[in-house]
Amino acid sequence: MEMRELLKAAIDRGASDLHLTEGLPPTLRINGELVPLEYEPLTKDETKKLVYSVLTDDQKVKFEEDLELDLSLYIPGTSRFRMNVHMERGNVEAALRIVSLNIRGIDELGLPPIVKDLARKPNGLVLVTGPTGMGKTTTLAAMVDLINREKKYVIVTIEDPIEYLHQHKKSIIKQREVGTDTRSFANALKHALRQDPNVILVGEMRDLETISTAVTAAETGHLVLSTLHTPDASQTIDRLIDVFPPHQQQQIKIQLADCIQGIVAQQLLPRLNGKGRVVATEILIGTNAVRAIIREHRTEQLPTIIQTGSQYGMKTMDKSLKEMYQSGVISHETAISKAKDLTEFKNL
Repeated sequence: MEMRELLKAAIDRGASDLHLTEGLPPTLRINGELVPLEYEPLTKDETKKLVYSVLTDDQKVKFEEDLELDLSLYIPGTSRFRMNVHMERGNVEAALRIVSLNIRGIDELGLPPIVKDLARKPNGLVLVTGPTGMGKTTTLAAMVDLINREKKYVIVTIEDPIEYLHQHKKSIIKQREVGTDTRSFANALKHALRQDPNVILVGEMRDLETISTAVTAAETGHLVLSTLHTPDASQTIDRLIDVFPPHQQQQIKIQLADCIQGIVAQQLLPRLNGKGRVVATEILIGTNAVRAIIREHRTEQLPTIIQTGSQYGMKTMDKSLKEMYQSGVISHETAISKAKDLTEFKNL
């Protein structure tokens, strides 16, 4: 059993992830479900040997020091992969996410047209949110590719690790990897402001310093694209504000209100026909009403604003689910299980 063989099987079977766990066969995630491959359960030594077979000597040393390692991996003849190596009860284990070599467009991904408008904004903050594994990085890659094809810009991305590889088209695009090209998101973002960027992509806003610098960059004429692991627009705004100590929260409310352009909250759902997954989205657009709500921290009113803001391209997650169910894309059970407000969903 070799890693190339397992990764090829993952690609051939349309998997999104491969898990290497001691005591279990190599396991794929296909359409959100775990599917074991036809192998014997891995022993502790087999698991470590498979994982170490694709690591460089430096990566092995770093992993043994930190007991955690994130990296991007390219195996010729297969694809690119995002790999996390970790310890579990003294065992070396890994999770690998398959990353397509091709960057799919916004239409091809099934995202609403308003996402193109957000990518074309000259400045401000655009966030793509949702749980892990819901395609946030893929959406950001599609937005960056649209800008790259349409604008003569300088685009700086800060990622951990780099997943999709972009080529220079109309834009100059610089992709920096945390741990290889820079020490941290916050450090790279601070210095990115001196690299003459028009667009800055921050792979994830993880801490106060990164969020603060990203918001400042969005305020000062840059388009900043980033992600958060929040399920909807209201919780995204709350998370951004709550990261700051109380004495700074009024200031960040004002800054966010001034620079927010939009929030795309998304989740991937199994198609009714069993052929892959489809994206459902909630869209918040930074209208004057939304900015006033953020400034006054009345985020409990955002769902109502989204419901009544369809003329601006806004849409609730429940409405997105309803449309997908009525068009036969997802099952009633899937729609009900993902609805945020069951009463509202049934009324819709």
